[in-house]
Amino acid sequence: MTALTRGDLPPELAPISISRRRRSPRGALRPGLAVVVLYLSLICLVSLFPGLFASNPGGIDPVNALQGPSAAHVFGTDQLGHDIFARVVYGARASLTLGLGATALAAIAGVVWGLAAGLGGRIADEAAMRLADIFMSVPPTLMALLIVAIGGAGGVSVAVAIAVALSPGFARVVRVQTLVVSRAGYVQAATIAGLPRHSVLVRHIVPNVLPAMLVLATMNVGQSIIAGASLSFLGLGPEPSSDEWGSMLSQARDYLSDAWAPAVFPGLAITLTVISIGVLGRELQTRFEGRGLR
Repeated sequence: MTALTRGDLPPELAPISISRRRRSPRGALRPGLAVVVLYLSLICLVSLFPGLFASNPGGIDPVNALQGPSAAHVFGTDQLGHDIFARVVYGARASLTLGLGATALAAIAGVVWGLAAGLGGRIADEAAMRLADIFMSVPPTLMALLIVAIGGAGGVSVAVAIAVALSPGFARVVRVQTLVVSRAGYVQAATIAGLPRHSVLVRHIVPNVLPAMLVLATMNVGQSIIAGASLSFLGLGPEPSSDEWGSMLSQARDYLSDAWAPAVFPGLAITLTVISIGVLGRELQTRFEGRGLR
């Protein structure tokens, strides 16, 4: 009997050759992911040091209002003659701060909430999860509108509103991870050895819960930016005169028939930033779960 070679098999039965799939070196970034990381790094740099990229757009120039892109104004000008490129640059800080701040608040609340559910016993777990169900049954935008209506308009109220809407999702993830980690052998061994409960929590449970939180937090930053821009568009966010991207969109909607640039470029900044954060979050999720071929 002669051994079968790959060429002797019908095409539909031939095994897929994994060796022919080129894998990126361990730790290397794929070209698309490298572009995303480069873009997010640039946005972070712009938000920290906007003066390096554009002059302050505070001056009003009605003579040059609603001008299209040109050599003098790369993104054109808005209804007051402000340089749109400068406003987008200076608005990056407000938009990212809102998104990161709301996500951080949601993550902190979710960690406390989830740990209480996972470690508090059956009654505490049931009560915490039913409360999470109640919060998650309300649409996030409606929940945010309710919080802003109670606390008043402004950047802080918007951040708190978004955090309240996102925190139940963090709590559920933390609860599941806490239940898994708390039943692990090393945690039970530490408990039997007499290690105090708070030491077990700080040394073993929380460090093993945080990686999942990092993935979820990264993916939720984009949602927070969209939610913040949406509330600002409705006039519930920062002051209308601010350079926050959602506020810029709100101001530009009344002039769409006269100029397209004031609405397109802030919207493009929001879109590219949210998409990039989503791609980065999915990459972190893939690496965290150990799936995906490189």
